[in-house]
Amino acid sequence: MPITLRMIVDQVVAPVPGPLGRYTQALTSALIASTPSGCQVEAVVSSSPPTDYARIEAMFPGLSGLYKTSLARRELAGAWQLGLTTSPGGGMIHAPSLFAPLRRHDRTVSGDQVVVTVHDLTAWTHPEALTSTTVSWTKAMLKRARRHADAVVVPTHALAERLADIADFGERVRVIGTAPRVGLVMPGDGEGSIRRARLGLPDEYLVARGTLEARTGLVELLEALGRPGVPQIPLVVLGPDSWGEVHLATVAEDSGVDARRVHALQIDDPSDLAAVLAGATAVVAPGHEEGAATDLIEAFSMGAPVIHSDTATHLEVAAEAGLAVTVGSGGFVERLAAAVTSVIEHPSLADRLAVTSGDRARAFSWRDSAERVWQLHADL
Repeated sequence: MPITLRMIVDQVVAPVPGPLGRYTQALTSALIASTPSGCQVEAVVSSSPPTDYARIEAMFPGLSGLYKTSLARRELAGAWQLGLTTSPGGGMIHAPSLFAPLRRHDRTVSGDQVVVTVHDLTAWTHPEALTSTTVSWTKAMLKRARRHADAVVVPTHALAERLADIADFGERVRVIGTAPRVGLVMPGDGEGSIRRARLGLPDEYLVARGTLEARTGLVELLEALGRPGVPQIPLVVLGPDSWGEVHLATVAEDSGVDARRVHALQIDDPSDLAAVLAGATAVVAPGHEEGAATDLIEAFSMGAPVIHSDTATHLEVAAEAGLAVTVGSGGFVERLAAAVTSVIEHPSLADRLAVTSGDRARAFSWRDSAERVWQLHADL
């Protein structure tokens, strides 16, 4: 009888799959593609419309089966929070988040094992960015994980160290990195140009991801671009054009940046994203806090020069492939302005960063991540 790894794939059919949905899709596909001999992958999903079941089966050819719980997602999340249901049963369960059936078990006797994943600590560091319900649920599930999870996967060593300050998992924490989203492939010269023209992009531009929330560093980037002497290059923001009642154009004008130079794009098509990243003069990641720094990894995969803040996560992921800017206690905006200026005004620096970017990209693959997940469950 084959050994079955049961992957919780609920997020791929959520109303807004988001980064977690992309992670779930990529890792599940890689787990199926790298299945060891004598093993198989089964998907687990909460009670959903038949169309969602069909989407999952089409998205993941090669599944051995699809387990459908009796409860819908919201009810299942509440039940698992309270430990009130044994669904979906035992065996090897891998959860790409804290959404998992965490309950008392002894894997040395039953062979059951549950592994969960922690991508960030926003519920503790910036609870105001989440709903109160999400914060309380996340904290409750981490407590259950501390008691019942056989292992906890995190994307970086930096996050593992910060997690240890919140909950002691001992040697159960495993670092398994991420990789670029499915479909993010370097476009041909002609295709990239056509896509960028359709999106209304200029010939030269910077790219930054995020919202106007303080921790993303986007406001500080705009302030840096408004400093005297900084080249007046357009900025493409991959994110919404407002945050609450604060609008991107207003912040740009207040920072001394002509609002016409700032373009907000929300891109779902990975081919469009690839074209945007590949054509960028530089990708800037000024955030003060990141969970997996996947934005850096995706920029590297497109060979874009990268400028990033010197957070522990960014330094770990970049491994000197990008131009690091010290956050420090003051002067970050000025240092960021200097870094942007140097990359724009010195083509040799931009070329060197493009080369190191492409080299660093080879360190990240979903195949490697999946093989590490299989090894983790084998070790357990």
